[in-house]
Amino acid sequence: MIRPNLINKRTGRKIAVIGSGPAGLSCAAQLNKAGHSVVVFERDKKPGGILRYGIPDFKLEKHLIDRRIDIWKKEGIVFETGVDAGIDYPARKLLDEFDAVCLAGGARVPRDLKIEGRELKGIYFAMDYLTCSNKTVSDSVSRQDGGSRSRIGCIDARDKKVLIIGGGDTGADCVGTAHRQGAKSVVQIEVLPKPSECRPDGQPWPKYPMILKTSSSHEEGGERRWAILTKKFIGENGLVKKILCVKVDFQQDEKSCPVMKEISGSEFEIDADLVILAIGFAHPEHPGLLEKIVVEFDQRGNVKTDNNYMTSVKGVFSAGDMRRGQSLVVWAISEGRRAARSIDKFLMGKTYLPML
Repeated sequence: MIRPNLINKRTGRKIAVIGSGPAGLSCAAQLNKAGHSVVVFERDKKPGGILRYGIPDFKLEKHLIDRRIDIWKKEGIVFETGVDAGIDYPARKLLDEFDAVCLAGGARVPRDLKIEGRELKGIYFAMDYLTCSNKTVSDSVSRQDGGSRSRIGCIDARDKKVLIIGGGDTGADCVGTAHRQGAKSVVQIEVLPKPSECRPDGQPWPKYPMILKTSSSHEEGGERRWAILTKKFIGENGLVKKILCVKVDFQQDEKSCPVMKEISGSEFEIDADLVILAIGFAHPEHPGLLEKIVVEFDQRGNVKTDNNYMTSVKGVFSAGDMRRGQSLVVWAISEGRRAARSIDKFLMGKTYLPML
């Protein structure tokens, strides 16, 4: 049983961490261990970020997050939830009242599929779908009467023909969520070809192999299809009803780079009245805090930092998806811990925090 490790000596330095996802939480925990006073700002109702609102309960039960948050609170970390930093808490005030700031708000701007019919109702981004579902489950779990899981305005797959565009982990989470909501059918399509079931010769250990992943969501049912390009959304009375697709083939050009080509005559339609776009994220949200602090962005639109995780604004650091782009939770945790080490060194001139 993990118990709170109370901090006996404080440095007198105060740090604001923006975002309570894996990067923000790991950064805050390390800085608190170093004796700094840490305040974590989270615009959602509860801390946890993507851990709480992006990952379904069947993969990560939220009482585990609550248990660790309670420990950190007892250790001295302050969580300000329901506060949109830069809006509810002015950027100038952050810079004036804190000795350092770490931006760890994630990469929340989703990639869109701007094709004909995109304006039809019934087409949603994956994170909107998962967040709505997680909040619904959270509401029902917290109710003492064991009431309904329905949530007003929530995206519900019950009795729907669901199509999920995108074959990654987020898409798989959408598959499992749709099953639990009682979808009539679930189809997941991916534009890339089907990966090998064994390690490819060109990806020897220790390289990360691009092999076929079958999650528990896939084992529960549904259909998976690869090398499928979405061409058009087709609707009736403003609602999506079908998706026009075409099969594609990948061939190498003279530089050995893969080139996608549509297969002539392979067009087909998929019936769907609920479409979930799970095709990744572009970059963090620029309007609000980032624009008001006036940090620089890299070519992909992520917050630009030096090798010490400091942005173009002195004393303002960044970590996780907000800095490196969409990635894995383990990378976000690593980024947060590394950023904490840099912040500690910036404030104290030296640091005893570990690199990882």
